[in-house]
Amino acid sequence: MLIWIILIIVPMLFGFYAQMRVHSAYKKNVEIPSRGGITGREAAEAVMRSAGIVDVEIVEVPGQLTDHYDPIHKRLALSELNYNGTSLAALGVSAHEAGHAIQHKVGYAMMSIRQTLAPATQIAAGIANFVLIIGIFLISTAIGGKMLILGAVALAVICLFQLVTLPVEFDASRRAKQQLVTLGIVDQDEMKGVNETLDAAGLTYVAAFAASLGTLLHILLLISGSRRDD
Repeated sequence: MLIWIILIIVPMLFGFYAQMRVHSAYKKNVEIPSRGGITGREAAEAVMRSAGIVDVEIVEVPGQLTDHYDPIHKRLALSELNYNGTSLAALGVSAHEAGHAIQHKVGYAMMSIRQTLAPATQIAAGIANFVLIIGIFLISTAIGGKMLILGAVALAVICLFQLVTLPVEFDASRRAKQQLVTLGIVDQDEMKGVNETLDAAGLTYVAAFAASLGTLLHILLLISGSRRDD
């Protein structure tokens, strides 16, 4: 019971905390306009242009915090509040996505590894829950054991992808913070709001990795226990 709490419940609670923190930080700082008054789109464009990037399309997408960089199509997508907004949160998130574009341009190794792992991770994410449910339900049978092993392999792939994602996200935020000040997009005293937003977002990636790792360790313990019972 204690192991289950440590491996499953604690990471789950950490994940809830991380989500609450990022939404709280974003909600707070999206209401604070930057002194410069430029939009997130303009900030992303300026950050990329400073790195010599002129071939990335910046588009607006629906939703909140749906921002992302697509390296395959060289497209930087910003949610409405960040695309048109002039807030500290909008500038921080937009510059962060531009940081991913810079990583792509310079051939940042961890980003390349993440791209390589992405197809396998999509497959693993698609089958993990299904085979784990079957494996746990049929844990006392041979097929149940095989399903658990397959589920553990899928979880291992997901964990590896999320582990590689951590330095990618933290590096993008580092580049964003540096460029926002260097380019004069925000003043140094405004960086508190930017830092708060990006640091909270980074915590969600740590929480996701912790949850997947905890589940993987729990499944490995189940597999070990079922083998001892055979």
